[in-house]
Amino acid sequence: MRKLIHVPIVHGPEDLGTQLEAVRKAYVSRLGIRAWHQHLMRIEQFWNEVRQRFRPLRAQAQKLRIYQDGLPVCGQEIELARQLAAQGSRNHRLLVELVEAGAVLVGTEDPELLRQEHARAGRAEGVAEAASAARYDDLMEARDRYVAGRIDVTLAEPELGLLFMGALHRVVEKLPSDIQVVRLGAKTSY
Repeated sequence: MRKLIHVPIVHGPEDLGTQLEAVRKAYVSRLGIRAWHQHLMRIEQFWNEVRQRFRPLRAQAQKLRIYQDGLPVCGQEIELARQLAAQGSRNHRLLVELVEAGAVLVGTEDPELLRQEHARAGRAEGVAEAASAARYDDLMEARDRYVAGRIDVTLAEPELGLLFMGALHRVVEKLPSDIQVVRLGAKTSY
């Protein structure tokens, strides 16, 4: 049976790129500046905990395949991860560390579906929607189906997959039954 560790991530401010200011303004207008700062502290704490949990996996990095939310299939995956890590992304810093230890970073998303998502998020209503209660819709469904398909064709035994996906995604529901999914934090050995 193939194994996959699912890490439902929370995107940090450095992951939002050009949308950061619009998201920050929407968050502050709804919940206040203090809540925004608390949110940033929780994100920092989350990534510190994820990093700690993956420390033991570094010893077996050569058998790891990493799948990342928003990482297109493009042949430039590690370069993109390095750029985002250099911009301060805690998520991408962890990916780069694991790759440098021997893990394989797999292009995860359909580039065209990502372009559609970014176009939608770039519109004013898209930014407001992303900053408030984002919804699961046909575009997210298509992205999730594509990611599940990528995992299915690229993850082999005895490899261990690591899936870093935003908490709103439903990729796990779309995976074949021969992939055992362990949610990060569960008291299960990897």
